[in-house]
Amino acid sequence: MTTDFDVVGIGLNATDTLLLVSRFPAYAGKEPFDEEMLSPGGQVASAMVACARLGLRVKYIGTVGDDERGRIQMESLRSSGINLDHVQVRKNTANQSAYIVIDRGTGERTVFWRRPDGLRLDPSEITPAMIECARLLHIDGHDTDAVGKAARIARDRGIPVTVDVDTIYHGFDKVLPFVDYLVTSSEFPVRWTNEQDPFRALEMIQEEYRMRVAAMTLGAHGCLARCDGRFHYSPAYVVNCVDTTGAGDVFHGAFCYAVLRGMPMEEILDFSNALAALNCTALGARGGIAGVEEARALMARADRRANGEFARRARASHA
Repeated sequence: MTTDFDVVGIGLNATDTLLLVSRFPAYAGKEPFDEEMLSPGGQVASAMVACARLGLRVKYIGTVGDDERGRIQMESLRSSGINLDHVQVRKNTANQSAYIVIDRGTGERTVFWRRPDGLRLDPSEITPAMIECARLLHIDGHDTDAVGKAARIARDRGIPVTVDVDTIYHGFDKVLPFVDYLVTSSEFPVRWTNEQDPFRALEMIQEEYRMRVAAMTLGAHGCLARCDGRFHYSPAYVVNCVDTTGAGDVFHGAFCYAVLRGMPMEEILDFSNALAALNCTALGARGGIAGVEEARALMARADRRANGEFARRARASHA
């Protein structure tokens, strides 16, 4: 089977309005904002931009609105060199949007988002030809039936599947059996399993669905993954954080790249952490996406922020 693309991504895109504030107000409070800007983002779309920046051949499948936000999104993807043959522009529909309030003091953000129903991707719109042209498939969980169909097609063709999921989606239990690499938010494993111990929660998910890797991102503390019966913990890299928007999306793009390059798990996590950290040094979901050399340079500096308990328990699993 010939592959035209290294990665095919199916999932969300969004066009964000960033509001920069000197400090975040108390509940029901009032605060002036310093700056406003439009910025393209979205889970899978931003991950695909990161993959393209790293030199991979990339195709994005999704839907966009025919408004100004949709045009901004399409231009960003097109200028990144991503194939858009199977992106649908939905008429008389607004693109998914988000209003993101960024605290200048910490770089942390608060997100308010909306996705019109007219952007829903139906499973009938996913065909085998869209998937079998790739070496790897990356999905999220939003249009569950559609991404589930894509994941089943990939499994039938022996194509590995990575997934980015941060909340509970109805029917997602039908997608997980076809996932090879699960990388979730810190909240998802605990909520999915009702097991408060994140180590045990990841183990339960991996054992039930027999995936190669079950992992979770930990924000300022890095990431944790279970692979081959052992845990791997990678502390976060310390940078001058301007905006955390899109850090997780870029992490997933780097993760896809590292998997395709055949890196060992420790290096996959370190590389993904580094690229995510660099994205936090600029405004916007894609503002600081860097290349391989920049990520390697940050990894060589070894200035990191570790969670001692996570590090200790991960080491113990190798004993």
